[in-house]
Order: sequence, then structure tokens, then C-alpha cells
Amino acid sequence: MNIRVGFGYDIHKLAEGRKFMLGGVQIPGNMGAIGHSDADVIIHAIMDALLGAAGMRDIGNHFPDTDASLKDIDSKILLSKTFSLIKNTGFNIGNIDVTLCLEAPKVSQFIAEMKQILQTILELPSGSLSIKATTNEGMGFVGRNEGVAAYAVAVLFKI
Repeated sequence: MNIRVGFGYDIHKLAEGRKFMLGGVQIPGNMGAIGHSDADVIIHAIMDALLGAAGMRDIGNHFPDTDASLKDIDSKILLSKTFSLIKNTGFNIGNIDVTLCLEAPKVSQFIAEMKQILQTILELPSGSLSIKATTNEGMGFVGRNEGVAAYAVAVLFKI
């Protein structure tokens, strides 16, 4: 098949005093995500979507949280490695669409920077990456500001 679609999802708890990375950008504030790496849910969802589309399992298989060398690693490094894996299978990225679910803080002012960083890593032309942010209207884990989640869809095509 020449065109493949993958879906990715990631969620992390939020806690005070943690660095908050989203799409490779540090978001100011007193809350951040808890995780083995830097807990960047946008990048992790993109990675899972890419790996899924390529039929290469998930990020836990390639970058397990039992690997001490990955503790607090910058997720941009993991994304770059994932992109190399994808290219080595003979696929290229068509487009990626991301939805971030976060009650607070508002992140719309950071989306252009996120897109620039991720488009550079993934060698994507402008317009091939969409990042949207929404709230959960106060409902559930995310709505109570206890966590952050991201969903991603990626389209790959055979080179």
C-alpha cells in the first residue's frame, strides 16, 4: 500500500514545580507534566502516529521507560530518531494533525513556535502540520487540570 494512516495518543498527569514542554516549547507556569522523559504529549502523540502508520509498534517499544538513559530526555531527540526510523522504511510524511486537550494555561500564543520546531525536525513544508488546542470544558481528568492529553493523526506515503 502506498498511503498509510496512523493514530497516536498520549496523556500525562500534571504537577506543580515541573517543567511543561508542549510541541518542543517550554510553557511558562507553575504546573508541568510528569513522565520518564520530558513528558511532551504533543511530540509523543506524533511519534505514536508515525510509528503506527509505518507498522512499527509504539514509542514504548522503541524508547521504553525502563531505559535509564532516556530519563528526562528531550522529546525532540526522540522525535528525530523516530523520523529516521520512518525514513529508513521508505516512507515520507504527507501531513500530521494534532489536537491538544488542556484546561490551562491557554497555549494558542505558542502554537506557531511549536509548528516551526516540529516542521524543522520532520522536514515538513509549511501547511503539512496542524496543531489545535481545546479544553475539556471542566470535565474529567483534563478538565480538572489534573492532566494533559494529545491526539495525532499522521499520513505516510511510500517514497
